[in-house]
Amino acid sequence: MNSQVLVESIIGNIEKVIVGKRDVIKILIAGLLSRGHILIEDIPGLGKTMLVKALAKSINADFKRIQFTPDLLPSDITGVSIFNQHTSQFEFRAGPVFANIVLADEVNRTTPRTQSGLLEAMQEYAVTVDGKTHKLPDPFFVIATQNPIEYYGTYPLPEAQLDRFLIRVNVGYLPEAEEIKLLENRMAKDPMDDLKPVATVADVLALMEAAKGIRVHKDVLGYIVKIMNSTRSHPDIKLGASPRGSLALMNLAKTYALISSRDYVTPADVKEVAVAVTNHRIILHPSTLVQGKKPHDVMQEIIAKVPVPVEV
Repeated sequence: MNSQVLVESIIGNIEKVIVGKRDVIKILIAGLLSRGHILIEDIPGLGKTMLVKALAKSINADFKRIQFTPDLLPSDITGVSIFNQHTSQFEFRAGPVFANIVLADEVNRTTPRTQSGLLEAMQEYAVTVDGKTHKLPDPFFVIATQNPIEYYGTYPLPEAQLDRFLIRVNVGYLPEAEEIKLLENRMAKDPMDDLKPVATVADVLALMEAAKGIRVHKDVLGYIVKIMNSTRSHPDIKLGASPRGSLALMNLAKTYALISSRDYVTPADVKEVAVAVTNHRIILHPSTLVQGKKPHDVMQEIIAKVPVPVEV
């Protein structure tokens, strides 16, 4: 089974549960295959948790959900050493972060200290407790959800921590016809109960390995850098994207090429994912925010203006 067929199979399986969100599902899978982590920002009730559960079931991956609350401690995520009276030794009890797919639900409901505990695991793919390092499973994929920052009781993620996420996406409301379909699907029972795996963790690891071999022409690399440089000089942007953003854009574009059964990246791949990669890596001027503009809007303007190289 080639990469495109396998990914389409996973997408189709998730769509048995999540209707009308094919683009979100596709970028979620691309994030997984790029060995990145995803931040989903939206209001409650739009199916974010169900989406992540459906992905985990579809690839038969170990899944854990962590509900973030103000009293959550870093050790509640990473684990803790407990003294065993029988052996007179400390034994490590792994926390819920030890899973292939971890849903960090409402990550901005907890304190910055606890947020940092999760983000360190995301960066290092390991946790250190009492001076001993414990490797996390492979693959290790975090999908964090957060409510909009204007909601009561939130601790916004600092810019340096936001930059650790490969992409930020919104789920959004369903079109009317799709919402009717959602109600019909759940009239008798929850479709999640009958969802079966269509791939394995080994399949995912093989796709990750294949993505490393995707070629990126020098002209496409130049296109990526021009987009990022534009964020650093745009009059509406106070702080532009870092070189980590350029790497993220290249890696996600490579995964999109793989999903399309190509061994090379096109400018179209870059354009497809550029907004999701950059909209959380830029800070707008206060005067721009007053005008009602959002990072998503500014990034779309930039992408529309940067010259596209000839298809390679």
